Amino acid sequence: MAKTYKMTIAGCERELPLCAVNDDLDIAAFIMFGDVEITEKCAEALLKIVPEHDIVITAEAKGIPLGYEIARQGCREYVVARKGVKVYMPDPISVNVRSITTLSQQTLFLGMDDADKLKDRRVLIVDDVISTGESLKAIELLVEKAGGNIVGKAAVLAEGQAADRDDIIFLEKLPVFPK
Repeated sequence: MAKTYKMTIAGCERELPLCAVNDDLDIAAFIMFGDVEITEKCAEALLKIVPEHDIVITAEAKGIPLGYEIARQGCREYVVARKGVKVYMPDPISVNVRSITTLSQQTLFLGMDDADKLKDRRVLIVDDVISTGESLKAIELLVEKAGGNIVGKAAVLAEGQAADRDDIIFLEKLPVFPK
């Protein structure tokens, strides 16, 4: 089997390395960190198809470049659900999550100052890849706890069965690779 998977995303051709999730399955790793061109072009393409929104939320860490760039090109405001509580996060709210790319359960946090930014506003959730939907579900719960109104859930890629969902917006389908 090939060690990479070639695809075109927002007009950018990339070779994604294949990584083992377990003994039976590989996934193609899509990493936006350090790839300014693809981050800018994916944000631009998503902004053409997502609903109007007031603020963007994403999860730490891989969604941060995309969340920032969508906000920069669009609504000009975003928040990040963090993987740990920082000293500057007053009265944090939290939810638990288990992602396909993370070995153990994690907790996502929002400080009350960021949670207040979401209250009664149109919130767009963004991530780099939606696969099992667990990270997405956790962010949805955080937004609900904060009193925000989710108007859209968007990602660059929908992996495996996530591409069959009708409640997410994405640019490209990303297959999984059974062994």
